[in-house]
Amino acid sequence: MKVYLDTVGCRLNQAEIESMAHQFRAAGHMIVARAEEADLAVINTCTVTSQAASDSRGRIRQAARLGVGEVLVTGCWATLESQAAAALPNVKWVVANANKEALVADLLGLSQESFDLEPFARQPLPGLHMRTRAFIKVQDGCDNHCTYCITTIARGASRSRSISAVLADIRAALSGGTKEIVLTGVHLGAWGKDFYMHLADLVRAILNETETPRLRLSSLEPWDLEIDFFSLWQNPRLCRHLHLPLQSGSAAVLRRMARRTPPQAYASLLEAARSVIPDVAITTDVIVGFPGESQPEFDETLDFVQQMNFARGHVFTYSARPGTAAARMDGQAKPEVRKVRSAALRAVFDESEQAFRQKFVGGRMPVLWESVTRVNDQVWQLQGLTDNYLRVTTVAPKSLWNEVSWVELTALEVDGLHGAIREQTF
Repeated sequence: MKVYLDTVGCRLNQAEIESMAHQFRAAGHMIVARAEEADLAVINTCTVTSQAASDSRGRIRQAARLGVGEVLVTGCWATLESQAAAALPNVKWVVANANKEALVADLLGLSQESFDLEPFARQPLPGLHMRTRAFIKVQDGCDNHCTYCITTIARGASRSRSISAVLADIRAALSGGTKEIVLTGVHLGAWGKDFYMHLADLVRAILNETETPRLRLSSLEPWDLEIDFFSLWQNPRLCRHLHLPLQSGSAAVLRRMARRTPPQAYASLLEAARSVIPDVAITTDVIVGFPGESQPEFDETLDFVQQMNFARGHVFTYSARPGTAAARMDGQAKPEVRKVRSAALRAVFDESEQAFRQKFVGGRMPVLWESVTRVNDQVWQLQGLTDNYLRVTTVAPKSLWNEVSWVELTALEVDGLHGAIREQTF
């Protein structure tokens, strides 16, 4: 059987479809790059915003239009809107998040244990999902109750995967040639709490017990981190990148969101990280137009973001999700107000991102090439990442996909830096 896998949303969804691909291949099936080649499409959906839910429905309809006769839908939107998902064209199965781990086994009529008998080397998904970096799911669910978040409802309570299971996935990825491992979870910083451990224990185990060349952590809630956590970065294999969601620079708005780290504590955490990790990239998320957000409260956010000098920021226009506490709050902001504030905050982030990138012009850094495009017989365009999340583009006489080069960073570009390869890849 030919299987097409697609996903909307977070890195955790990406990690999950990579796991599904591993299992389909282990059972003798082929993963294809395009829906029109497939007998079966599996769509892993998202509902974190109304746009993500809309995108999820669009991917399902698109698979049917391209001729896929059987579509299986899973993920957060499918979990919360199972009847709507089942009504879409060619959808034969809707699998809730609670049953996602056994999705492939159940579909094929196999036991889950059959996939654990012989490890398979990781192969990047073909097509748009052909990533050099391997996203490894280490945790699922969340016990927090941020008032805007639908994911807690869709994913359930926090639960961690064992160190041995995570190490097995990482070793399979490394045997397939992966040079960067990315740890993912709904609430990554909660890893281990269900068996009295801390995320730092998992990071140490990976660094000590595997040959992972680069290890990157995805989003971390700031209240999960103590100052001594940053001592882990004494190991140069740990990527100098921290994604710490802020959500608002106003203490009052944060209280309405039920966020647990006020602005001053957040600022102190960033100061501590920067004092220990040279040239660390600190990125964040901010929600604009949260219910009741006044103009002075939004101005607080603008001022705070300017002070923090983020390397990058994602601006989310507040989207009321049915079933969340925030959707029932008074003072829902008008769409035009949300639009204006989002544009203003993006302009602030653009300025701080450019300032962060500018610091590295003229320096040399290793870059892992993740995207390659053939221009002609003698020229390839390459794009990749430094360990501290600088996106770099260059040209080379051959494809260097999944290789690392020392690159001189020569100039700013719209969304990154231009570079020139100066030393042999390794």
